[in-house]
Amino acid sequence: MSTAPITITPPVGTPLPIVVDSPHSGTAYPDDFGSILSGLALRQGEDTWVHELWASAPQHGATLLAAEFPRAYIDPNRSLADIDPALLAESWPGPLSPSRKTELGIGLVWRLMDGRPIYDRRLSAAEVQGRIDRCWRPYHDALDAALGQAAAQHPRRWHLNVHSMPDEAYRKLGLPEKPLADFVLGNLDDSTCDAATMAVVEDALRSAGYSVARNDPFKGVEIIRQSGQPARGWHSLQVEVKRSLYMDRSLAKNAGFDRLQRTIEGLLAVLAAHVRRQLA
Repeated sequence: MSTAPITITPPVGTPLPIVVDSPHSGTAYPDDFGSILSGLALRQGEDTWVHELWASAPQHGATLLAAEFPRAYIDPNRSLADIDPALLAESWPGPLSPSRKTELGIGLVWRLMDGRPIYDRRLSAAEVQGRIDRCWRPYHDALDAALGQAAAQHPRRWHLNVHSMPDEAYRKLGLPEKPLADFVLGNLDDSTCDAATMAVVEDALRSAGYSVARNDPFKGVEIIRQSGQPARGWHSLQVEVKRSLYMDRSLAKNAGFDRLQRTIEGLLAVLAAHVRRQLA
């Protein structure tokens, strides 16, 4: 890659054990992608601008991480075994455990974009391994380091894994369609963060006039599964925001961007206050 695979912004002032990571907002497409899609057709998987929506996190004592590479190239929110054999030109040398995401064509390395093939070829094992080494591992190493530092400084830590979701999320997931909430908070059915953290985030969003759902249709995936251990005081929550609230179909910011950014800044302030109370 011509750019670093991840950008890390440390806390400003007194740090708190809060980490915010945006694994899908990267827009630096590597030269070796080799996709037959281009432009907006290829970019539909991006959580475009999400790292900017959460850019005030360091001002509230949090560490902010953002991937620079696109999730369709390799997805940091998947396990290394979540590989689609149909995408490979040869046998994978490691373990394989395809998930429901792989069935949808959006596993560790995406095969489909909105149902359309991304490639007109199969990828070599070496090609996939190179993406792991250049992008997936550096992202997880940086996230693990940030979470480890937070836990080393305090007995507890709080982690927000932040995303955007298409307005057609239910259809794209193959689920019966119904109205999509403005925000979906996922904690793998109450297994990755405590009720207090969930309530703090939900109340901040509802008080700003946004609708909120819990674990429907997004419960969270690999990152919060690995980082959330509420019995140890390690609270991880996935936060999804509906894309039409802040950008249009061309991926340009719309009139709602500033309001949403202010709401997220207010959420971060409330979360920081909650963390200070918990540590007192």
